[in-house]
Amino acid sequence: MIRNVVLHLNGEQPLLADLYEAPSPGDVGLRCTNLRSMNGKRPVFVDDIKSIFFFPYLHMRFVEIPPGAIAGGDALEVSDVDEVPPERPVVPEPESELEIDEDFLRRIREV
Repeated sequence: MIRNVVLHLNGEQPLLADLYEAPSPGDVGLRCTNLRSMNGKRPVFVDDIKSIFFFPYLHMRFVEIPPGAIAGGDALEVSDVDEVPPERPVVPEPESELEIDEDFLRRIREV
């Protein structure tokens, strides 16, 4: 069982689910259970969270499997992946002096 997988559906908010097995290239869809919203609540279209759900890949953008979710499986360790570049610090741009557009202010006052 692969727990807490995030399903990103087309045009919908992401959902959390538990998968029975890892997706394989020959699959046409994803079979899962324990479907819930990201805050852990039951989605309105689900009668019973413990039901088995099948989502065709046609309706999915991607599946996010968190590290360590595959218990005892072939989960990728950080050392298995190419080295990830460190995060660059975000440096705010200096604020430039804003010019006041008098014509724009006049039009706002007239409204």
